[in-house]
Amino acid sequence: MFVNRPDKHYDFRSIKVPRNHEMDPQPVENPTMESVRILLDGVIDYAGLFPPSQLSMAEAVTNYAAYKKSNYSWMLGRFILPVARLDEFVEAARDLQSSGWQLSALASEDIVDTIRQIKFFNAEHKGTFLCDTVEVKANTVSKIDNTLFSTPGDLTPYFEISTGPNFAELVSTLSLKGQRAKIRTGGLTQNDFPSSRDIIRFVRTCMAANVPFKATAGLHHPIRCFKPLTYAPDAPQGTMHGFLNLLLMTGYARESYKISVLEELMEEEFEEVFVFEDGGVRWRGNFLGNNSVGMLRQKGFHSFGSCSFDEPIADLQNLGLL
Repeated sequence: MFVNRPDKHYDFRSIKVPRNHEMDPQPVENPTMESVRILLDGVIDYAGLFPPSQLSMAEAVTNYAAYKKSNYSWMLGRFILPVARLDEFVEAARDLQSSGWQLSALASEDIVDTIRQIKFFNAEHKGTFLCDTVEVKANTVSKIDNTLFSTPGDLTPYFEISTGPNFAELVSTLSLKGQRAKIRTGGLTQNDFPSSRDIIRFVRTCMAANVPFKATAGLHHPIRCFKPLTYAPDAPQGTMHGFLNLLLMTGYARESYKISVLEELMEEEFEEVFVFEDGGVRWRGNFLGNNSVGMLRQKGFHSFGSCSFDEPIADLQNLGLL
């Protein structure tokens, strides 16, 4: 059983994230607990091209290749890139051992052209690369409908939807059509981070409608914390949501916990109250067994996009989970 000791504290601000990093390929001495494996399997989609890392294509592709060979490749999801940069990606990855890579493309405003580019890419690089998901901004029901009309059955869309007045209608539409949502959970300024209440509203609505989702931005750290928002020396600081907080909140939302409990969990900053066991995970006495953990990943929180893979791994190591 893993229990974070109250007398053991880590200063995550000391962690330096290199721009081009290859993880240590040596075997892991202690096997990762089953509950951790279930919770974090394939959870991080690598978005190194995007701020605040904003690496070149060559740097991002080299990093992804290294992560695929690392001890923690089981946590790695898709490589995220704009659809307009698919050709640039091929050039950068051509000489790497990149067979079987899965990609997620951010759609352009022209959804028909986006789908055309993805179809051509998949046909040209079959067996080497596969772009099997597309991420689409959709603030109207018509945008969802138009996207689905053009999207083939072997391509999975995630819809980044507005949380404005038509939010419930958008989620209802996704539910009726068996689709998936996306939420933006951070950015480069504090104003880019939605409140805990807004995230809870999004998650509860999606869970009630059986709409799985992914998240993007601002989830570099496992536990909610006050950190620099970029890697610049003079970066502004702000409160960042934790990906463990959000993952577990999704699990408890599926179990119909009260909003007040979910909000307390989203704003939890004490690592010692997160207790992982082989059979599940506890937060302040509230238990999610491995079956529930698996269901929250399968039917709830699919993955999150992060411009860093090293930083979440380093934090999880410091927490004793890896």
